[in-house]
Amino acid sequence: MDWDDLRIFLGVARGGSLAEAAKGLRLDPATLSRRIARLEVGAGTALFLKSPRGYALTGAGHRLLPHAEGMEARARAGVAALSGDDRLRGRIRIGAPDGIANHVLPAVLCAMRAAHPELGLDLVALPRVFDLGRREADLAITVSAPRAGRLRVRRLCDYRLSLAAHRDYLAASSPISTRADLKDHAIVGYIPDMIFDADLDYLGEVGAGPPGLASNSAAVQLGLIRAGGGVGVVHDFMLATAPDLRRVLPDDLHLTRAFHLSRHTDAGGPLIDRAAELLADGVRAEVARLETLSHPAQEQALRES
Repeated sequence: MDWDDLRIFLGVARGGSLAEAAKGLRLDPATLSRRIARLEVGAGTALFLKSPRGYALTGAGHRLLPHAEGMEARARAGVAALSGDDRLRGRIRIGAPDGIANHVLPAVLCAMRAAHPELGLDLVALPRVFDLGRREADLAITVSAPRAGRLRVRRLCDYRLSLAAHRDYLAASSPISTRADLKDHAIVGYIPDMIFDADLDYLGEVGAGPPGLASNSAAVQLGLIRAGGGVGVVHDFMLATAPDLRRVLPDDLHLTRAFHLSRHTDAGGPLIDRAAELLADGVRAEVARLETLSHPAQEQALRES
């Protein structure tokens, strides 16, 4: 396969249809159809499943995709090296749980775009594990380190969590002096059968009972706690933006977890490599900044309450 064939392949894979790919490639759909058919004959296998809804990659197409993207990235890096321009160009999809996606990644990704205006960034914020083998994302942030699949995994940073509740809820409820007191309180947490990562099963660790109010989303849980729904576990990096919350049993309960960054072993090249470094550095710095802010904010709120 030559680069022009792979350029056609990438255009159709990203566009999802001949009509969409034709816009970027500046070729008519009939020409693209012939080129794809010729490419599949040369490869000896079907690369796309064709249907009235468009073109979807087959298993062979998914296997070819990272190699084609690698050639594209290397070609762009060569042009950049000749011109002395080290700005990143291309598009990267990042998958992340909704907690970090809502409270940490906006600042990180905006900074990356400011430094590299031609870098497109897609943030998929879903409370589940991403399938990197099927290219649901180029980079994925997880809590537990994935162990299955052909993945490259690196530890990003630790982060802290606290038990917290709204100040009005605590003022109207019985005191919480020990973990045993939690049995008399409303609990907010994850829907038990929708916990997608064992490291997110906090309530047993803190000694709380089953949640009366539950969600599969960390951001929704924060909203429920802020609305006075009860006591729940909150990321410390969220507390900086929630001055109405109070830590519960702060001297007794200290939860720590870690974020990990994963990518498929075939997802390489200068673009992904550099983007992964920028993302890792940005996440570490932003988590540290927000956690530092959360403690003084809470202490000031306590003094004023």
